[in-house]
Amino acid sequence: MAYKGNWATGDLIDTTAFQELVNSAVYSFASLSALTSAITTPVDGQIAFAQDTELYYRWDADSSAWTLLLGNADITAVTINTNANSGLSGGTATSSGASTTTLLIDANNLATATAVSTDYLVIEDVTDGSTKKALISDIVSLGDITAVNTVANSGLAGGGASGDLNISVDPSNLSDGSGITVDLANDLLVLEDATDGTVYKVNPNQIASAGVSLGLVIALS
Repeated sequence: MAYKGNWATGDLIDTTAFQELVNSAVYSFASLSALTSAITTPVDGQIAFAQDTELYYRWDADSSAWTLLLGNADITAVTINTNANSGLSGGTATSSGASTTTLLIDANNLATATAVSTDYLVIEDVTDGSTKKALISDIVSLGDITAVNTVANSGLAGGGASGDLNISVDPSNLSDGSGITVDLANDLLVLEDATDGTVYKVNPNQIASAGVSLGLVIALS
């Protein structure tokens, strides 16, 4: 066995020990093909380096082939053409060990869907920085408003419990005021200023004092 930890000056090395030392050396070649051409009788476990791939290779006597030193892994690249709907972009198509690659989240590389409350969203927990999933219903339930309803005598129409809601003024959704006595000084009317579109509340006598006839109807019996 050629390896020992106490070689001294003057120790003789026989041909067997010398060959073992030669086989134990790691040689660097311009390419993998140059490597295989130069080492014609490799021994099991012998290591060499190929400069074109920037990878180390090991001779595997069982398969009679030069294999990647690190277990002959199946992954040789993180392809830049990330699969459609993966939600990722980036990567590289090279298998060179000297290369670096970056993967990014890309929402545009995802299929579209109509979300429902039982779907998940990806969130980051600000407490510990971990990435987690959360139900949409968990997030939506944080709000108090679940519907906008227009009730009787509100003067409004529209609303609903989902989707885009529209609310409009609806005078027919008000109590019948034909039997009341109008207090010109204190009752209120809703008025829109045609100049700037601002909505105000005004007393009936404000309109009367502006020279507008209110057109009172007197019922005779």
